[in-house]
Amino acid sequence: MRNRLSVIAACGLVFLWGCEDSEPETTQIPPTPVTTQRIVEAASEPGSWLTHGGNYQEQRYSDLTSISTDNVSGLELAWHFEFDTHRGQESTPLMIDGVIYVTSAWSKVFALDAATGELLWRFDPEVPKETGINACCDVVNRGAAYYAGKVFVGTIDGRLIAIDAATGEQAWSAVTVDQSRPYTITGAPRAAKGLVFIGNGGAEYGVRGYVSAYHVESGELAWRFYTVPGDGPDGAASDEVLAQLAAPTWHGNDYLEYGGGGTVWDAIVYDPELDQLYIGTGNGSPWDRALRSQDKGDNLFLSSVVALDPDTGTYLWHYQETPGETWDYTSTQQITLATLAIDGSTRQVLLHAPKNGFFYVLDRTNGQVISAEKFVPVNWAERIDVETGRPVEAPGARYEQEPFVSVVGGAGAHNWQPMSYSPQTGLVYLPVQQVPFVYTKQEGFEYLPGEWNLGVNLGDTPLPPGDDARAEIRAGLMGWLAAWDPVENREVWRVAHDGPWQGGTLATAGGLVFQGLTDHTFRAYDASQGSELWRFPTQDAIITAPISFAVNGTQYIAVTVGNGGGLPLTLPTFGDPAVTPNGRLLVFALGGTASLPALNLELPEPVLVEDFLRPEQSAEGFALYGRFCQSCHGIEALTAGVLPDLRRSPALADPELWRAIVLEGAFSPRGMVGFQGKITAEQTEVLRGYVAQQAARINPPAP
Repeated sequence: MRNRLSVIAACGLVFLWGCEDSEPETTQIPPTPVTTQRIVEAASEPGSWLTHGGNYQEQRYSDLTSISTDNVSGLELAWHFEFDTHRGQESTPLMIDGVIYVTSAWSKVFALDAATGELLWRFDPEVPKETGINACCDVVNRGAAYYAGKVFVGTIDGRLIAIDAATGEQAWSAVTVDQSRPYTITGAPRAAKGLVFIGNGGAEYGVRGYVSAYHVESGELAWRFYTVPGDGPDGAASDEVLAQLAAPTWHGNDYLEYGGGGTVWDAIVYDPELDQLYIGTGNGSPWDRALRSQDKGDNLFLSSVVALDPDTGTYLWHYQETPGETWDYTSTQQITLATLAIDGSTRQVLLHAPKNGFFYVLDRTNGQVISAEKFVPVNWAERIDVETGRPVEAPGARYEQEPFVSVVGGAGAHNWQPMSYSPQTGLVYLPVQQVPFVYTKQEGFEYLPGEWNLGVNLGDTPLPPGDDARAEIRAGLMGWLAAWDPVENREVWRVAHDGPWQGGTLATAGGLVFQGLTDHTFRAYDASQGSELWRFPTQDAIITAPISFAVNGTQYIAVTVGNGGGLPLTLPTFGDPAVTPNGRLLVFALGGTASLPALNLELPEPVLVEDFLRPEQSAEGFALYGRFCQSCHGIEALTAGVLPDLRRSPALADPELWRAIVLEGAFSPRGMVGFQGKITAEQTEVLRGYVAQQAARINPPAP
């Protein structure tokens, strides 16, 4: 059967009297190509969703009004599309000229008819599954870019691929990273001025961050900007500013081995009004500044917003939100542009709510701080001195001598889940989380290539036994949807959630805010006061943000559904995990008539193995699990259900099978690499015994 988009492309004439596989029409005007100008004018076609944040301002706001506070109760499922995996789903779809382009785990791309959900084409970059071990927070992908007839996607193994939007065939592919290092790409590319911009991730493992620009037609590298100094000039756009401005803020040479961090793994925003490109940079590598920079210096450009010339990559200005970053307080979170009336003046501003818990309003012409207020309780810093732009840090926050209990841990007060801004209400709708963390220096730190290198103790203390103690821990993990006024610098309303896990938001001109949660619901709130007006049971968690679009006069709301990402993978649920279906794209409309199929997923029983570990081996097993397994399979094997629950694995009862998987890599083609050369056969057995002990805690054997 002919590809439907190929037919559309073949029939793209100004006057059309009929063509194969389509109904006869008297006149058809071909769609305007998606260029910089079309995205600049996105407001003139509110039925489209042309770029990652909806428009170049990345406000995630829809001007559509057919779905409103008056009728949202009539919203029903119009159609759904099921992906081929239950791994994490973080994609923001695009909708252009009647076609949805959505990515899925393992960097796959799908083109769907926006009105019916019919699959038009599917693209699989065939990422080697063993590279998934380099992804700190699951093999997720946050979306694609569309420009000049091509769909662009970054892959987990570090490629940037251009796909012909009409046929789904690869146009070109560029390797954007040193694939011998543990780089990944999970973020969405952005495109403007004939260039496509892409960053990368991997700071936890030890890499050096940068952002690159490629020509959309050829895939040739146009420029590259590194965010931390190297051991000399790179022949890159960043050479001069790194030598003159950044290098003096770093000390010693250890960071050269460790990579330094500063990865640009999410926020990349083009500003057509000022012709500037803004990037948000990540944490240090390792986290502890004492290890990477002799506990001295601001370490530019970690945890910063940096403005670049989009044509050349030349440095324009920067603002560092967390100088001398030492807590995993990334500034990679979504950057939103707006024009606001502040103190009687009209200001072109940049709105930012990074991990560190302060909501920043910056003058985007020069990076000057206009305001910076706490949007969560923060104890690492008392305030931001607006005159200097620097935080006033609390004594002991850098855990120099004693552990520091921060109410804002490395998970952040706001992570990658997108916020939205409504010009109608003047409010930002912000998914907030409070996940405390105890920062303690890692004694005897040794850099281990290919592993997490944080420099702080992570999971080195067992969770307290007993349901009451664990319930108390869980009660300290909080989350809420906050409506934030960026002019008055205050929270206007909030909706509390059960736990910190939640999705991003969408604001609409219908007076609504949409948000999905990990309690398997999708909800709509009144944008002015926060009252809940609608909810839908989704059968799985939502952690990304919705979009809105229109086809043939009908407004739709769409959201990708599926658990995954850092928090669901690493924070304990203290109970049986949900057995999740494959990820889906759900699309809603007023009067929709579709329904989800009934779930029939049974949780396997834990595999009970007679305890064979000596008492001292339990501690060794705990340490081994924390080093090699915890980041994917959950603290003390308390998984969220995205990745296999090791307590229920048949391999647990079979020493040979366990060794083949864990040590020898029998499941590498599935993404589970072996640890040959890092642990011994004896340690593999100790690890099996430790997991078996955790399985026995679920359903202890009869005496």
